[in-house]
Amino acid sequence: MFRRRFLQMLTVAGVGGLTGLDGVASEKVKLATYRVKGFSCITCATGLDTMLSKHKGIQSSVSTYPQGVVKVVFHPEQVTGEWITGFIAELGFTVEASSYSS
Repeated sequence: MFRRRFLQMLTVAGVGGLTGLDGVASEKVKLATYRVKGFSCITCATGLDTMLSKHKGIQSSVSTYPQGVVKVVFHPEQVTGEWITGFIAELGFTVEASSYSS
């Protein structure tokens, strides 16, 4: 059931907007790294990246399926790390740990 809902949301969001971690050196962005449980396939990781990248303030998101790691570059004046954690949880994943760097 969860996978169907997630795939429906992914379809509505579209598959565009995936970017690398270019621009991390900018002084106005932060890099957050999250350990996430709940990825059952590469589609989960790619879908999470797509969903995150659609939100204002998220510059990029790169998830790895086997490792369960999500790296998000974001503008702290537009979105918070707590919001990102909550959004990931809303999609049905569990955030185990996070770290931030400028």
